[in-house]
Amino acid sequence: MPLERIVSTALQIVDEEGADALSMRTLAQRLGSGTATLYRHFDNRAALIAHVVDRMFGAVELNGDELHAMAWQEALRTAAHTMFDALSRHQNAARLMVERVPLGPKAMAVRERCVAVLLDSGFPPRLAAHAYATLARYVLGFAVQVNHHEGAGQSEDAQAAAVFESVDPDLFPATLTVASEMPVPIEEEFSFGLDLLLTGLERLRVEG
Repeated sequence: MPLERIVSTALQIVDEEGADALSMRTLAQRLGSGTATLYRHFDNRAALIAHVVDRMFGAVELNGDELHAMAWQEALRTAAHTMFDALSRHQNAARLMVERVPLGPKAMAVRERCVAVLLDSGFPPRLAAHAYATLARYVLGFAVQVNHHEGAGQSEDAQAAAVFESVDPDLFPATLTVASEMPVPIEEEFSFGLDLLLTGLERLRVEG
């Protein structure tokens, strides 16, 4: 059985039912095969999960030549938004990255392209490593919070907005002052924070 089919099916299980639902037995049943077939590809469930995470990174399409043709801030902004879009489509699988650093070939390729941009733009190695790690954590943190359920996000935002607008002005005067601006849509939060991150990195790059 092709490895690609196995991993894609495993990712589908995680997307639909959560990471806890993924087991060798469940995957074998979904594929209509025996667990022995799976163990020919993976030593254990952890190895399977590593492949699932890397399969997700396959959706992060970054062209190294195109990134190098951009200013480094725009290159990282493009990479961050591309990663955010890909990971937020697979929130359950993205949560698996909280537990371990992704080291599969597709994840390594994404890291390589981003770190190369930083190094070529004058970032010293230590700062380049820290910059990518921070950027990746930032993207992941937002990606696992996106609500893709039809109408659910708007409903929750409306409820939150109503609460902000109705707070006691004596207890929460500052909150009431900004209530008309809250809650901030998560995509706007993401872009705003990303700009702050890139601005801070530029200062560190200049300082060397």
